[in-house]
Amino acid sequence: MSTATNHVPAAELARRATMRFPNESAEYRKARTELLAEEIELRRHIERVARMRRALPPGGEVKGDYAFEGERGRVDFAGLFGDKDTLVTYSYMYGPQRERPCPMCTSLLSAWEGEARDIGQRVALAVIARSPLSRLVAFKKERGWRDLKLYSDLNGNFSRDYHAISAEGGDEPALNVFTRRDGVIRHFWSGEMDFDTADPGEDPRGAPDLMPLWTVLDMTPEGRGTDWYPKLDYGPRT
Repeated sequence: MSTATNHVPAAELARRATMRFPNESAEYRKARTELLAEEIELRRHIERVARMRRALPPGGEVKGDYAFEGERGRVDFAGLFGDKDTLVTYSYMYGPQRERPCPMCTSLLSAWEGEARDIGQRVALAVIARSPLSRLVAFKKERGWRDLKLYSDLNGNFSRDYHAISAEGGDEPALNVFTRRDGVIRHFWSGEMDFDTADPGEDPRGAPDLMPLWTVLDMTPEGRGTDWYPKLDYGPRT
């Protein structure tokens, strides 16, 4: 992997690009080349952050009394790993107090559903919520999910310890990564961006953004907008 010390300057790489489009103006091409240089820098920054993340020292050992129920029965925390040494958990905002699950979480997980089998080739992926398993399975069928593995947090301990419950007792989304090395399970990384770390005028979100929805909209002139969010249902398909 290349390092920052041997990179060709992004502006120079951008000038080397040869892609052009019908009837574009010189003004457009100049602005687009400047933007391309920034996109190259963004790509490099993403890689730098990923390297820093991989280089984190060992996190805290997982010792809590955690119990889950999945579609194949009850498991302890180690059971979520299956035959993998790394586990990614997403805490789904679908607690027992909710009539329906969080639309934003559902949008994210619907995208992940399409990647779940690919992700499962390298790491374990578990979606955890505090609702009873029967509710989770019913919604999974309604949504047409097949490959996501859903688990009910039976005693709520995992959700409390790993920031999936707010101070008021409500649901919070939480993304956590754990490792199992030499028989020891440790916390590796968690998404820690929230309202306290959000920039003015922006919703709290991590970087890179986990939702393909926003990635696509960010490439459009309309952008994400400020008054639109995903819904659980948009009515009959036409």
